[in-house]
Amino acid sequence: MKIKYFFKDYLAEISVFIFGLLFGGFLMFSSFTSNENSLLISSKAWSDFSSHIPLIRSFSLGANFPPQYPLFPGEPINYHFLFYAFVGLLEKTGLPIGLALNIPSLLGFSFLLLMIYLLANLLFKSKSVGIISVIFFLFNSSLSYYYYFEDKSASLQSFLQIPNITDFQSFAPYGDGIISAFWNLNIYTNQRHLALSFALSLFIVYFLIKPIFNNEKSNIKLGIVLGAVLGLSFFLHLAVFFMTAVVVIILGILFSKIRKSSFIALFVSAIIALPQYLYVSSGEGYNPQFVLGYLLSDNLSFSNFSEFWIFNLGLSIILIPLGFLLSDSKQKRILVAFFSLFIIGNVIQFSPEIAANHKFFNYFLLVGNMFSAYVLLKLWHKKNFLKPVVVVLFLLMVFGGIIDFFPIYNDGGVTLVDYKRNDASSWILKNTSPDSVFLNTSFLYNPASLVGRKIFLGWPYFAWSQGYDTNKRGEIMRSILGANEKSEACDLLKENNIDYIEIKRQNPPDLDIPPISNIFEKEFENIYVSKNEDTLYFDVNTSCRNL
Repeated sequence: MKIKYFFKDYLAEISVFIFGLLFGGFLMFSSFTSNENSLLISSKAWSDFSSHIPLIRSFSLGANFPPQYPLFPGEPINYHFLFYAFVGLLEKTGLPIGLALNIPSLLGFSFLLLMIYLLANLLFKSKSVGIISVIFFLFNSSLSYYYYFEDKSASLQSFLQIPNITDFQSFAPYGDGIISAFWNLNIYTNQRHLALSFALSLFIVYFLIKPIFNNEKSNIKLGIVLGAVLGLSFFLHLAVFFMTAVVVIILGILFSKIRKSSFIALFVSAIIALPQYLYVSSGEGYNPQFVLGYLLSDNLSFSNFSEFWIFNLGLSIILIPLGFLLSDSKQKRILVAFFSLFIIGNVIQFSPEIAANHKFFNYFLLVGNMFSAYVLLKLWHKKNFLKPVVVVLFLLMVFGGIIDFFPIYNDGGVTLVDYKRNDASSWILKNTSPDSVFLNTSFLYNPASLVGRKIFLGWPYFAWSQGYDTNKRGEIMRSILGANEKSEACDLLKENNIDYIEIKRQNPPDLDIPPISNIFEKEFENIYVSKNEDTLYFDVNTSCRNL
């Protein structure tokens, strides 16, 4: 009987979580899966996964402790690696990489949906607001439909063609339009750690503010536990750790009832996070700086800023402020705490790529659209004649997200031969040390990366966006590969702790390097030639032993 009542009492929560598993399962398995010989990656995830796979494999097949970024070895890692380290450990136990990555991903996604529902329900004492908030998260409120209908008439035919959309209608700053690439669900299929990071943050906030909304006593012990969770999440997602700390600080200031537990949580989290921060800060990095306007920083004006956020937020730009006005003082203070993240994202740049600030806006909207949901429900219960208006407003809130969903749904896949069928990768796995470093002449899905070995410089964008000096390393790479004397090359190879050299017979067009010197084939010890004979591998230690 107790189980029966449990399911009855928590039917909404259970339903949200199960829906999250199903919907999240579709998102994760359609964007990445594996079999014994291949990795199947959706085209829209292809680029991001060329960074994630080497990181995962550095823990499952390589040796990566203390952690380094496997596409820029020799420096402490700047990237939040914890999620991918866990995936690597799962693969190390024998789980196929597809399951090892997708199971934590869909659980994190389901956890996020559940926390959105729980927090919205806590704030507004309404399960309906919780459900609508989940829907608003899944289908963003942007004006993507404006771009869809821009070159089409709003006819029945154009509506019927929506399920066939294959491309995002706006993809700023990487494509046309001014709507950000980061509003759609693609960020959760590509950045697999993000959903879990947001979910843990909302979990901390939920239990921190629960005494305020349920008239309970503030629990100091709970503050310690929440602080420990926050501190341990530092390497799960550095930016979300920072955002959570900001929200907790403001909540502690605004609510005297939880002030003590808030600052105890912050103190505990700081103690746990400090060693992690010191490790990160001991290497290369990027110093935050004031940059106004997010993606508009190079062309900022009031009209441009207004247009950008109107198109990106859509109806939310009206409903969130309206929800603030209609809410009570406690609810208002919660929104103020989260709105601080919107301000921070528009005034401070935290990494070399300003687009990475999108996380501040994504996180703000998780809570902001709870207020949008509250407005719609309040209007629904106000007068019967308003119900058609609410239906229209609801459809306008989710229509952009529906437009953005089908490019993910219709995305094609790319099959990548995994290391068991890749002769070079298989040889590297069997014949080199797990902590080896390769001087590479190919970037994406390098054979050494597929088996967890580090490559001297992966695709420069990845390392550059994390604050590493890719220009300097690129110069070193060019100096080694273009060396005129063996001693010159050996000195640089030893200085940079490189164990093996990969040389492609044809100079790859995607590498900005001079023609590769012939000293390698003439004077270095060749230890392996790929089956198609297009790639040679040389041993540095043996070749440079007497120099």
